Amino acid sequence: MSMQSNSADASSATVDPAEIAKFSRLSAQWWDPTGKMAPLHKINPLRLSFIRDAACRKFERNAKSLNCLSGLRMIDIGCGAGLLCEPFTRLGAQLIGVDPSATNIAAAKLHAEKSQLLIDYRCTTVEQMDPRERFDIVLAMEVIEHVTDVGAFLARCAAITKPGGLMVVATLNRNWKSFALAIVGAEYVMRWLPRGTHQWDKFVTPDELAKHLHNNKLAVTEQAGLVYNPLADKWSLSADMDVNYMVVAETAAG
Repeated sequence: MSMQSNSADASSATVDPAEIAKFSRLSAQWWDPTGKMAPLHKINPLRLSFIRDAACRKFERNAKSLNCLSGLRMIDIGCGAGLLCEPFTRLGAQLIGVDPSATNIAAAKLHAEKSQLLIDYRCTTVEQMDPRERFDIVLAMEVIEHVTDVGAFLARCAAITKPGGLMVVATLNRNWKSFALAIVGAEYVMRWLPRGTHQWDKFVTPDELAKHLHNNKLAVTEQAGLVYNPLADKWSLSADMDVNYMVVAETAAG
């Protein structure tokens, strides 16, 4: 039996080996909606509809169509075990999922095979990808708060976005409220996430994110917060971007 590394080359510019190891330990639990990834499963439908609707507006598609993303090339950076890749594949998109954790990619490939879905999963980083590759839609969902250099990471993401393409970023704001809810509340009180999943000082404010995107010739076109209602046990879109938020940005048409 050959030995397999559990991660892509950790020398990549923005990769944090400790973050790879952290999520590798959770790889077997990604698809369990009642396990440690339960919060992600609960928020996933909201993320999916937000991205789908933004893409359909941009590329003039009917969001109600079962193949509304047909013909679009899409990449999910930091894809984990494919919780976004699979539903977008079912909507017709050509999906590439990249993650530096070999165990995450193994879990993603196994689940896609069981679901009879063709998805191009790669154990790599965006920095290691062929710089000539281009995508209509680039996703960086809950990733930038785990990299070592946000600016360098987003520059590489921008470089693989086609002219006239979209980038969608989801992350956490950095303020007292996010510390109380995303760190103390989610990790210590509710125990939704393992302690140490996030580092508050690595959270990114909307203004900081917008500046990084602008520096890479991406214009923010949409943004929304995601808020949790504990009584209804439900997430919803909101103008409140104090904690979780998503941003859509466009590159200039070529």
